[in-house]
Amino acid sequence: MNTLNTLSGCAAGYDPQALPVSAAQAIVLQWVTPLAASERVPLRDAVSRVLAADVISPIDVPAHDNSAMDGYAFDGAALDAALDTASGAALDAAPGGTLTLTVAGKAFAGHPYTGETGAGNCVRIMTGAPMPAGCDTVVPQEQTEITSEDTGERITFAAKALTHGANRRRRGEDLAKDTVALRAGRLLRASDIGLLASLGFADVAVKRRLRVAYFSTGDELRSPGEPLDAGCIYDSNRYTLGAMLKRLDVEAIDLGVVRDEAATLAGALVRAAQCADVVLTSGGVSVGEADFMRAQLQTLGDVTFWGLAMRPGRPLAFGRIWSGGKPGAGHPALLFGLPGNPVATMVAFYQIVRPALLAMAGAAPQPVPLIPARCDVAIRKRPGRTEFQRGLAMRDNTGQWRVTPTGSQSSGALSTMSEANCFIVLAHEASGLDVGDAVDIMLFDGLV
Repeated sequence: MNTLNTLSGCAAGYDPQALPVSAAQAIVLQWVTPLAASERVPLRDAVSRVLAADVISPIDVPAHDNSAMDGYAFDGAALDAALDTASGAALDAAPGGTLTLTVAGKAFAGHPYTGETGAGNCVRIMTGAPMPAGCDTVVPQEQTEITSEDTGERITFAAKALTHGANRRRRGEDLAKDTVALRAGRLLRASDIGLLASLGFADVAVKRRLRVAYFSTGDELRSPGEPLDAGCIYDSNRYTLGAMLKRLDVEAIDLGVVRDEAATLAGALVRAAQCADVVLTSGGVSVGEADFMRAQLQTLGDVTFWGLAMRPGRPLAFGRIWSGGKPGAGHPALLFGLPGNPVATMVAFYQIVRPALLAMAGAAPQPVPLIPARCDVAIRKRPGRTEFQRGLAMRDNTGQWRVTPTGSQSSGALSTMSEANCFIVLAHEASGLDVGDAVDIMLFDGLV
């Protein structure tokens, strides 16, 4: 892997040589190798796991023709006798236009009707109950008039209100036996768990969980609950990273805070590579005097890029490190060196790291949808970098999405990230926006 330095010593401001976001995303995915190992887990533990193999339906779903309504099942051919089939119009005079049937029995889900239906008869049927032999149509109960006579209960309804085969679910119309129910690589959702249960599976083969080790760097960092010394700050990045990783259902390994000392940092990186598939760090990837990450990564592994044309999140390192402490020794782990500012850490994670983790876990990640909106304020931006501003989006009375930035866009202002419900995505080549201009937004729901 070649080492590319795209920071060019530019610690602040705009760097025209920084790598575009789209190029960085493509490079990262090229270096991802999906996990091969899999395991079987109970259905209750399978949500948010990645399906390891195609699931083939062992049965037809539904397993039999059944009723989609509470009503009365009968032979739909009887409709033809009540309708003028030549013109397709209902006859107004009796016997045309209406149909009267005698109720021969009842059918419930789990308790089918097994008797004979016969011409002129119907069966009282409940939703999900198997269709009785000889019946292929269901009239909803609310469309019928019921009368009781010495010969039994009878129903009458307008024949023109139905078509032959109405309100019947056919066997296998949802899934036919021996067809693919779910494809390998699917990130299992609640609906998928229900589908697997409906096919009779008690467990399912999934990819093993991706192991991700993470730590923060900096002498100034203190963990919540510790005394805050002069010049120190609480470490929010580890907690943010832990929460974002939890949403992805990976095996997250918190290695704490690592001090700004070269040997200590090197040891932490090697330990992380030894126990994880991916290593995430926050801080120490700029060009300050106490930022040792760059030198250590070049010693322990390879670096593909150092900086992105992205705001926030410009100082971001990507490469790999080796568990043996030098290139080629032991096994490699992908390394993402995230910036230290908390919002920059989150933006870098969602735009660069998250798709890579999903792909490495064996999933087929889909791009997060961009939604068109109108900007309610003017926004300044220079071409040559992609910006992800925090925004508050809502629909107006016409259904149009409108968006406004949530105050300070400083990469250290977590409060405005907390207030936001979307990213305002300002494309690489775009200039600023005027009031009312169209812009894409990326909603947090399901993402953050």
